[in-house]
Amino acid sequence: MSVDLTSTSGRTILAFKAGRAFRRAGTNFVDASPTKGAIVLTNEDGLLHFMWKDRTTGELGEDLILFPGDAKLEKVPQSSWGRTYVLKFDSSDQKHFFWLQDSSTLRDEEFVTNLNRTLADPNIVAIWDARNIYPASEASTSAAGPSDLPTVDGPIVPATSDSAPAGTTPEQLAQLRGIVSSMTGFASEDELWLTDVLSSQNLLRLFQSHSELLPALFPHLPPELIPSSDATPQQAVEILQRTTNSPPFRSAVAQLDRALRTGALGEFVRSLGLPESAATGVGAFLAAIAEQAGQEGGTEERMEED
Repeated sequence: MSVDLTSTSGRTILAFKAGRAFRRAGTNFVDASPTKGAIVLTNEDGLLHFMWKDRTTGELGEDLILFPGDAKLEKVPQSSWGRTYVLKFDSSDQKHFFWLQDSSTLRDEEFVTNLNRTLADPNIVAIWDARNIYPASEASTSAAGPSDLPTVDGPIVPATSDSAPAGTTPEQLAQLRGIVSSMTGFASEDELWLTDVLSSQNLLRLFQSHSELLPALFPHLPPELIPSSDATPQQAVEILQRTTNSPPFRSAVAQLDRALRTGALGEFVRSLGLPESAATGVGAFLAAIAEQAGQEGGTEERMEED
């Protein structure tokens, strides 16, 4: 039995058969999992989602939000059979391993090339070689058996999930506006980095000085980190501080910084209610949020006066 791989909330850009591979405990080897799967790339609200799905159950195994130019799928040179690939990031040392499962190797390079072109620029149109496209009835739906699975030798960095919710809630946007409005005195666009603005030190000061806003952030924490109802403000601050110090959070900030410098997030900033000019750089993005916060603040004051 197979499932519809394109049944996602976003627009499916491309999809192809691929399994996952995992590091063997205590070694520098990666073993391929026999589970039949697929890599699916979608566009949801201007954000690229790199997903891995189980082709039998439809279960979503991975959902990574990627910013343009930050990730690339590369062939693993140590692979003995040449069909093992690793997803690498410029903004972090994360690595996710996959192996191509189509019965034919004819389109391997074509799939990977189009994937990487889209990861670099989500607005490009994939180029397919008609000579390589065979009828669906001729395509194999079976993955290699366990005895055929590859083993990859070489230095491995354990992969960690960097997934995040697909949409941006009003609470998230409100917190972002508050952060930007509280941080003034920036020098110039050339000297402005989102990683500096959203540094652990800056966020800690905000958490400590605006404790009344902390509960609005709790729904966006991992379930195991959500403070109990009787947690003190200091305990809540410590939990948020651990989260903003974590590698996944720092990596996400670095990815957003890099993406804003590419100017490829027009659809994303529009989904936040910002002008498309906000996607032209870090300074423009922060200035647009600050302006929006000021306008909404002025509206609230007028309503109170009325």
